[in-house]
Amino acid sequence: MTATPPDEQATRRGGGRRGTGRRPGGATVRETSAGGLVVRGPDHQLEAALIGRTDRRGRLLWSLPKGHVEEGETLEQTAEREVEEETGIRGRVLAPLGEVEFFFAAEGRTIRKTVHHFLLRFVDGELSDADHEVTEVAWVPVDELVSRLAHPDERGIARIAVATLGGVDVGAGGAHPV
Repeated sequence: MTATPPDEQATRRGGGRRGTGRRPGGATVRETSAGGLVVRGPDHQLEAALIGRTDRRGRLLWSLPKGHVEEGETLEQTAEREVEEETGIRGRVLAPLGEVEFFFAAEGRTIRKTVHHFLLRFVDGELSDADHEVTEVAWVPVDELVSRLAHPDERGIARIAVATLGGVDVGAGGAHPV
């Protein structure tokens, strides 16, 4: 299932490299990824799992876990697998949050990447930064998500998640509209 978010800040179409507004040169290759925002806790104290990666300047940048769709996987299966690989915790998809599309350059090619984001309920596990791509992982209060996330497109996804959480029970019993 693919959902386009109602919040235009969460979707970047034809935007170029993050932050540049330009489309790099070379052959264009499409890539698709999926991931999401895992939440846990009682409604009044919800927390979300974020990953931190160190950029080339040595800054820790917080983002949502995500990764490439493997052959035969649905987007939801990819989101669940990538969350577990990058954070050490397991989650189950509750709802789609939308997609983000952007361009970047790698190995002389232009990559047109689409990332499908989902809201997930925490199932079990302990946070771990064992993945080589991840510097740090943390549970963050939901009301701090927008200020913690490094990329504007993911801040838009976080806003959609917060709005979605107003109508979803994330208790251990599964997803139930309230």
